[in-house]
Parts: sequence; C-alpha cells; structure tokens
Amino acid sequence: MAKGKGKGNNFDRWLVAGIVLVLVLIGLFLWGPLHKYRPTEEKKPTEQAKKIPPEHRKQTLPERPERKETRKQEPSGQPAEKSVRIAIVIDDLGPDMKPAQEILSLHDNITFAIMPGQPKSRMIASLARQNNREVLIHLPMEPKNKNGKPIPRGTLRSDMTPMEFMTTLTEDVESVPGAIGVNNHEGSALTENKEAMKFLMAELKVRELLFLDSRTNPKTVAYSTAKEFGIKAAKRDVFLDNEGDNPAYIHGQLEELVRIAQKHGSAIAIGHPHPATISELRKWFATLDEATIEIVPVSKLMQ
Repeated sequence: MAKGKGKGNNFDRWLVAGIVLVLVLIGLFLWGPLHKYRPTEEKKPTEQAKKIPPEHRKQTLPERPERKETRKQEPSGQPAEKSVRIAIVIDDLGPDMKPAQEILSLHDNITFAIMPGQPKSRMIASLARQNNREVLIHLPMEPKNKNGKPIPRGTLRSDMTPMEFMTTLTEDVESVPGAIGVNNHEGSALTENKEAMKFLMAELKVRELLFLDSRTNPKTVAYSTAKEFGIKAAKRDVFLDNEGDNPAYIHGQLEELVRIAQKHGSAIAIGHPHPATISELRKWFATLDEATIEIVPVSKLMQ
C-alpha cells in the first residue's frame, strides 16, 4: 500500500507541474515575449507602407491635418498674384507744370518722360522724384520729316561732330536731374543710323542710363544697339494718342494695350499730356482690375 501511494503522489506532482507550465506558456503567449508571434487579423501593410522605415511611420501620419489647414486658408481673401504688367510713359513733359501735376494725380507708377532744356524741366523732374516717380529724359533726336516745325533745343543730329554730339547729350542729361534712363523724342532719322546709335549707347552705358525705344521708325536699330552694349532696354508697344483729341481712339488703344499684355505677359504704352489722354487714363484706372493687371514703372519691364 505504501508503494502505491508514492506512485500516486508522483503522478499528482507531475500533473500540477504540467498545468503550471501550460499556464506559464499561455501567459507568455498573451502578454510576454511570445506576444509578437501571435496571429493577427489586421490587414497586411501596403507596398507603400513597407517602404517607409519603421522609425518614420509615426511621423508621416500627421501630414493630412496640415493639408486640411492649407485648404481652409485658400478662400481667405488674399489678393491673387498679378497676371500681367503694364508700364505707361507720358512724354513731352517740361514746358509747364499743370500737365505734370495732373499726371501725378493719376497713378503712383506712371513714368515721367521730360523734355530737356524746357522752362520747367528741372522743376518737374524734382517734383516727380519727390513723389517717387521714375523719370526718363525724353531725348530729342533728328526726324526725317520736320514738317516745318522748329527743331527742339538739345536735339541730337547725324551731322554733328562727336564733340558736338557729346556736349549736347551732356546738357540734356544735366537739365533733367535724377533721370534713370532715356527715350527718344521723334528720331525717325537718327534711330536708323547705326553709327549714331553706337555713339549714343556708348555714352548711355558710361552714364548707367536705361533706354526705351519709342519706335518712331519701323527701321529703328536703337533697341538692338542698346542690347549690344549691354544696356537694360525695352521697346514701346502702343502709342495711346496718335489722335490726341479723340477719346474713343484712346480708349481703343488702352484695350489694345491690355490685349498685348495678356498675350505676352507685359506691355509698354507711351502717351502725351493731352486733356483727352489724361481723362481717358483717369477713367481706365478707376475701373482697372488690379488683381489681373499691375501698373509698374517702366524700368521693371527693361531687360
């Protein structure tokens, strides 16, 4: 009997040890190191997720809320980027102050082109600079057809000696202090004269002046010569007021100016201080959509 009892005790001990071992394994499987080997019903990671290093996966998740915030800011009323740029230059300023004062009241970025050697040239240049307007020297150049008109003081001519040419140019520049550049007044003869343009551009280069070709002659070589000398330059696209007393014509030219700017991204117009021009510009500026058209000083369109 004693021998049989010993065997029973041994069996009980093994049974208890087996139960304990099973419980330990179950615990390890559920909560211990064996937990990572537990089968899961979660979806397999996508191919994109597999490519993301484990240490960066948590950092990529918050990106969606950031994008949502950006979308909320889109209709915040911020002004749209300007789609086209237009420069407007008013020529022939200098004889008297009144037109200059009227031009000053139209728009902050209209460029003043002032005739040298006129009674109010210096005063208008000073007034424009005080009001942060760009100033060009509206440089008189030899025309083909004089039409009985007197040649303006300070006109550059092809029959001048180099010294006469340089002296005249110096006087012109000094009579419009603070100018950032030059555009030609008339000049249908001189601007197609390559040698004269080379001489002029060499002088403008030394004086660090920009050049706007008014294009009074389709055969002009002024712009191309300026570029040869490395001068920042541009060409006129539209004359606003060849019919200076015709408001309908001026209005049509403003529409043409916008069409050219929309096609090419920018455009330059030249006008004159005629009452009809000033009136039409005032109306145009009052209705201008500044979200799509930006008026800029002419230097912004020079390259």
